Amino acid sequence: MKVVYVSTLSRGGPVSHLLLLAPAVARAGADVRVVCGDSAVAAAFAALGLETHVTPARHKLDVAALRRFWPALRAADIVHTHDRRAGLLARTTGRARGASVVHTYHGLPEEIAVKLGRPGLRSAPGTSRARRLWLLHGYLRIEAALARLGAVVCPSRAMAAFLARHGIPAGRIHVLPNAIDQRRADPGPARTPLVVGTAANLEYWKGLDTLLAALGRAGRPMRLEVYGDGSSRAELERQARELGLDARFHGAVDDVRDRLEDLDVFVLPSRAENFPISLLEALAAALPVVATRVGGIPEMVEDGRTGLLVEPDDSAALASALDRLATNEEERRRLGCAGAERARTVYDADEAGRRMLTLYEGLCASSR
Repeated sequence: MKVVYVSTLSRGGPVSHLLLLAPAVARAGADVRVVCGDSAVAAAFAALGLETHVTPARHKLDVAALRRFWPALRAADIVHTHDRRAGLLARTTGRARGASVVHTYHGLPEEIAVKLGRPGLRSAPGTSRARRLWLLHGYLRIEAALARLGAVVCPSRAMAAFLARHGIPAGRIHVLPNAIDQRRADPGPARTPLVVGTAANLEYWKGLDTLLAALGRAGRPMRLEVYGDGSSRAELERQARELGLDARFHGAVDDVRDRLEDLDVFVLPSRAENFPISLLEALAAALPVVATRVGGIPEMVEDGRTGLLVEPDDSAALASALDRLATNEEERRRLGCAGAERARTVYDADEAGRRMLTLYEGLCASSR
């Protein structure tokens, strides 16, 4: 079976996911090619022994990319896209090539992402009525039409439920969690002061302002390490200075997984999430996690067993959870070890590759 993955992104969770999934599907028996948006990403896949093809797609309406994708998708049985731009351009080309097409929903436009698992919320602050109407009644209708070209993969049940409510045919939705490879089985001894960290885009929906407010309320001194960049960075740095926090903003880094091992606790204070790769990476590093009860996070973290969950926008509850781990070394290690075991047994990359290949085989058989 010839499987062609398409990703137009240069970094982020979908790329990290695909760097694990593509070689796992190859090990499961498929002939895999990865179509990338730039040469740097292609080099990362080539280093894993995979065939690559560089095909830039500058934006979602880059019609010329349709022509560029055509040779890259030759002889494909499956074309599997992993971002919105790839999904719009390569799914249609894949179908024209006679392949079965699959698209993974790693996320939603951030203006409506806050509704994932929280349908009562309207949208992110500052979102115009026109933009909200376009996303809910334009963008999602286009996605529903594209979904009829093939299958849709959702890493979380929360995303699957959202899409089904908004017109994606339920029979085309398959819930297949993302995967990870375990890095550590034990978190090791805590540092003094406790080192808390996160890896996220610095945007409103990631809730970093709530984390800073929580550290300002915490009863124990802590150091914060932030990996990631975004439009809210300057405002967050200002907030950290005003609160007198020991906070370091590193920007986007390529070695996040290595840097996670320098933390004592991982925090994800998001207002919306699907199935965050950074949280999987923290579990695989045996880090105790504190996260919000939104989207697919409760599917990943069992409160009190593999991490601690709090409500979004609740800085007092977040501060209490961090103080709890700062003062209880036994619980911190217990949560970290349990999280690592969950990463090993539930989110194993090779098992995910076999499950995905089974889906592909079923799609190909049904199209004959």
